[in-house]
Amino acid sequence: MSIDLEQEVLACARVLSDHNGGDTVVMDLRKLSAWTDFFIITSATSSTHLRGLLRNLEDHMSERSLSPLRRPRLAEDEEWCLLDMGDFIVHIMSVPSRAFYELEKLWYGAELITVAGSEPPQT
Repeated sequence: MSIDLEQEVLACARVLSDHNGGDTVVMDLRKLSAWTDFFIITSATSSTHLRGLLRNLEDHMSERSLSPLRRPRLAEDEEWCLLDMGDFIVHIMSVPSRAFYELEKLWYGAELITVAGSEPPQT
């Protein structure tokens, strides 16, 4: 069975957005990168929220028999979680970390897809 990668990436992004991930976007990197096709970026309001977003996303992916290439180990005060799925990378970031690293500006040539209903979290 073949999984439509773009649809799966959008479904993962919606899971994050549905669990209050802020300003959730998908970046299409297929024309810019040979090592991955998409980034999903979302903001968390706290390290607890970050771990909750990760847990909900892992549950979603587990139902689809998807597993990361490497499972992240999160510290208590984690500000950024990178989940490497091979064909796509998920970045769950604190609001300050996201503002500092500006991944959307770093990969400015990528097509940016905003996930419906996604709004920036309040700090």
